[in-house]
Amino acid sequence: MLNKVVEKYVIDSLYESTEQLARMEQYAKEHRIPIMDPIGIQCLKQLVNIHQPNRILEIGTAIGYSALQMAQVSNSIEITTIERDRARYEEALDYIKESGEAKRINVQFGDALDLLPQLQKNDELFDFVFIDAAKGSYTTFFEQSVAMLTDQGVIVSDNVLFRGYVAHVEDAPKRYKKLAEKIREYNEWLMNRKDFQTVILPIGDGIAVSVRKST
Repeated sequence: MLNKVVEKYVIDSLYESTEQLARMEQYAKEHRIPIMDPIGIQCLKQLVNIHQPNRILEIGTAIGYSALQMAQVSNSIEITTIERDRARYEEALDYIKESGEAKRINVQFGDALDLLPQLQKNDELFDFVFIDAAKGSYTTFFEQSVAMLTDQGVIVSDNVLFRGYVAHVEDAPKRYKKLAEKIREYNEWLMNRKDFQTVILPIGDGIAVSVRKST
């Protein structure tokens, strides 16, 4: 985690948001909707830029902020994103329609635990998966995504440091302790997988980047 002075320097050095994205950022702040912070979203976009995926699966749309940011990287990217909160889903549809990216960003309403198996049955394949939904279900989301991941695909998990509590679960407030424990278990599970190589980046609320190991 960066100290405040360095963090401000990095944020001030980033490209400015578009008018629509700036409005989304302000709306999310006012309504306490969790979206990625400026440094985290730029890191995510850079990962997309490096990997150059054709198809992205996002688990956790919220208001569509990260999907629109990832879509900016390349006009050839197609995104399928899942949201279970009806209000957030409707807001995402409105923002995506406004952006003109509705043909490239497919927002699906429902619980990812139900929709991911359906995507798998339809033989959907993705080059890049971004997990940013119910933290207690990360392990299941990851396992279900692996079956739809291309050989050179990458899975990115957000919030894996969970406000720093995963490092010292015993210091977490009571209301966050169980969730911090679950995320810590998820991180350990990721690191111990024999088929993936994972690195955790202390950016934003923590980003885990997982790629298949070479055989």
